[in-house]
Amino acid sequence: MRSLVHSMTLRWRLASLAAGLTFLVLCGFALVIGQVTASRIRSDFRHEMSTAVDNLLSNRLPIKYNNGKATIPESLVRTYAAPNQAVIRVLFKNGAEIAATDRAPDFVKLGLPAQKTGEVGGYRVETRATTLAITNSPIGFPVLVQYARRTAPVEASVHRVRVILIFGVLLGSGLALALALALSRRALAPITRLTATARDIASTRDPSRRVPIPDTDDEVAELAQTLDDMLRALESSREEREAALARQRQFVADASHELRTPLTSVLANLELLADVLEGERGEAARSALRSTQRMRRLVGDLLLLARADAKREVPHAPTDLGRVLIDVASELGPVAGEHVLTVDARPATVEGASDELHRLALNLIQNAIQHTPPGTQVHASVSTDGAHARLVVSDDGPGVAPELREEIFDRFVRAEGDRGGSVGLGLSIVRAVAQSHGGDVVLEAPAEGGTRFIVTLPALVRAPETQPA
Repeated sequence: MRSLVHSMTLRWRLASLAAGLTFLVLCGFALVIGQVTASRIRSDFRHEMSTAVDNLLSNRLPIKYNNGKATIPESLVRTYAAPNQAVIRVLFKNGAEIAATDRAPDFVKLGLPAQKTGEVGGYRVETRATTLAITNSPIGFPVLVQYARRTAPVEASVHRVRVILIFGVLLGSGLALALALALSRRALAPITRLTATARDIASTRDPSRRVPIPDTDDEVAELAQTLDDMLRALESSREEREAALARQRQFVADASHELRTPLTSVLANLELLADVLEGERGEAARSALRSTQRMRRLVGDLLLLARADAKREVPHAPTDLGRVLIDVASELGPVAGEHVLTVDARPATVEGASDELHRLALNLIQNAIQHTPPGTQVHASVSTDGAHARLVVSDDGPGVAPELREEIFDRFVRAEGDRGGSVGLGLSIVRAVAQSHGGDVVLEAPAEGGTRFIVTLPALVRAPETQPA
């Protein structure tokens, strides 16, 4: 029952509540009216019988006595018995019958005492004491007169009243439900409009939209005004957040750009010291050089991401993605260690920035080397597929954990097995570069194991050169 109520709409809940309350009120009303009406019908029936007996006995009860048998005159029967199917009996005080109309039951045998008034055998019996006068005789003696009528017609009338009341209760409840549905639909129309507007705002993510505010002074209007104020606050908050993010991106870009010059000078000096110093001092200089080189790469990564966030694009030119992959493989080959690095670089021209594409391929191969154990095979290839160029970097290592596959391209995400050469920006840079070149990157988990990154970029299709005639 609870689940059924929860599955109902608010409109149906309100309508059902109104119909239920109406049903209860009508049931109480019908119960009272039914009881009062039934009592009134039965009371009228008893009063009518009492009046009929009084009229019957207002004159001395005539009974004819012929041939030793007492009979009730036909005129009396027609007057009091025929119209309403009543019966009349005349009894001695001890209950012995003196005279009776045709088909009159013996109420004494049915269980009603001779001097009692009541109901028995489907009859209502009114008993009165009077004096019997025999025609053509001055003799008179006390007797009992029983006047009886059937109760079935009265109970049928009571039953009809109850049926009418039950039908009225059901009809009234149905009308209440229909009216409540119509009224609730009209009353909830502003909320329906609010819901539709909120759904549109959720789909478009545009808090600048305004909600319709009813021209009434009620709770719905207050709710609409509150939602509208909330949207204004959200819009203002979004604008402030976007402004803060823009300032932050600008700061990162400016700081990264400004840091490159002193870092270049520091690197030059450290390279010189690493060449001339020996022993512990030389080792310290070379360690500082390696750290500074990592810092320069980090600054370059931050600058690249800041440009991507600010939608700044460096100049693009036709670039052979296969040539870029060969240069990256040549750079990483000496530091691949025990990894087996193989390359299949076919010509694939794209419109892009050579330095950023170089960083994209470099990060993918470095990622494969850093997150796989020694002896793992790392394969990189470039190919074209119609209007697209594809750069694929795969390995046969342990693969990426399922819980990291959805967030592997987020910033500062580092998988298990990272040996300290990454700060979690490599794959986010890959995605940023791919998207800034009109492409994208996806991660696949081959059935045979390992990891495969596929970068898809728009290929630059050159028109075929025409031969001179």
